[in-house]
Amino acid sequence: MTKKQTALKAVESLKNEYPDAICSLVYTDPLQLLIATRLAAQCTDARVNMVTPALFERFPDVYAFAEATEDEVAEYIKSCGLYKTKSRDIVALARMIVSDFDGKVPDTLDNLIKLPGIGRKTANLVMGDVYHQPAVVVDTHCIRLTRRLGLHEEKDAKKIEFILRGLLPPEESNDFCHRLVLHGRAVCDARKPKCESCCMADFCPKLINKVLKK
Repeated sequence: MTKKQTALKAVESLKNEYPDAICSLVYTDPLQLLIATRLAAQCTDARVNMVTPALFERFPDVYAFAEATEDEVAEYIKSCGLYKTKSRDIVALARMIVSDFDGKVPDTLDNLIKLPGIGRKTANLVMGDVYHQPAVVVDTHCIRLTRRLGLHEEKDAKKIEFILRGLLPPEESNDFCHRLVLHGRAVCDARKPKCESCCMADFCPKLINKVLKK
């Protein structure tokens, strides 16, 4: 089976297993998703969702964030970890959005990654979920699962992103990445993957090789 064929089978298997492919972060507009995703670095989505309601109530739009101090923002996000760095980035990105993008979150990946603290993972998430453009969100689940599926042998997220762009149907790529997160949490975890109950067991090289070694 080619990598392309494996990728297509994975898309269909995960679609059947997780028909509702949605981001687990709670947000109502592009800025909130941008900030929530920045907060999620080395922090659980569940924790971020506990923090953001009060944060977004205090700072309801980009102009409020742009006028805030780093210390003010930090008070709301301390439980997310790395709060000093994150508060600095949030204030700085808000000010750049106001000064360089007329107060609107950029709608291209190239412009999104110009924002302080925003890398390709976050930019792709915004492009896919907000602007409905083909996107590949390469997080730890994506890296682990796609490697186990034999789609690559890479560790570099950017290289993996471009490999997957070449293998996945563009219209499926964003939802596929959301489903990888759901499957990574529920079945294909890092330490003890539940291979025998995996919806991709019949074509996943990791399980096939495990069976052959017995």
